[in-house]
Amino acid sequence: MDFLTVLADWISDPARWTGATGIPNRLLQHLGYSVGATLIAAAIALPLGIWLGHTGRYGNLAIQITNVGRAVPTLVLILLLFALWPFNVAVIFAALVALAVPPILANAYVGIRQVDPEVRDAALGMGMRGTQLLREIEIPVAIPLIMSGVRTSAVQIVATAGLAAFVGFGGLGRLVIDGVAKGFRGTARGLPEVVWGAVLIAALAVLTELLLARVQRAVTPRGLRRQATPASEIPSASTT
Repeated sequence: MDFLTVLADWISDPARWTGATGIPNRLLQHLGYSVGATLIAAAIALPLGIWLGHTGRYGNLAIQITNVGRAVPTLVLILLLFALWPFNVAVIFAALVALAVPPILANAYVGIRQVDPEVRDAALGMGMRGTQLLREIEIPVAIPLIMSGVRTSAVQIVATAGLAAFVGFGGLGRLVIDGVAKGFRGTARGLPEVVWGAVLIAALAVLTELLLARVQRAVTPRGLRRQATPASEIPSASTT
């Protein structure tokens, strides 16, 4: 039987879409890990990165946290934490949060620090201070870079959350692990499950990227959106 036919038969089987091991339930589990870890990481990294950028102090701290977070492989961290706290779902969230914090923290810090000093000085000259300066000038100007960090982290988490299956939890990675366990002797055994698990994870990561790109554009002030528009997309005087 043609392998594409095997793949089509596997995904069209009604049994794949029902029950605790069905694709919808695995998708919900995967989204639960991903959304939860992204929100926790943002709650930790955004205030810290924005504060570090606003005050201009401890800049090396943001860089060091980012470097350490990127140096630790997520699978290694999951296995290490699982050895300490077996079958505790907090292990998955801790590992995914550790993966997500560095890009959010770095982008929040850099975004605030890169606000034009002349703009900041003009705001100070108008009497803005502290949180007002942060709220009305620095964050709106830095929001494209801040959201870029959130978007990067979210996509990384979606693509990595499948590792939860390595230590007995659910998500779309469960399809890959279960398929490998069935073996690859013949196209009708575990290979279709592995392929569809990988395809679904990749598709979810792409959808996350596209969705958050639209969110990023929506929350970016109009003036900054126009600055970010390539010159080729800006109408010339002769065409208006």
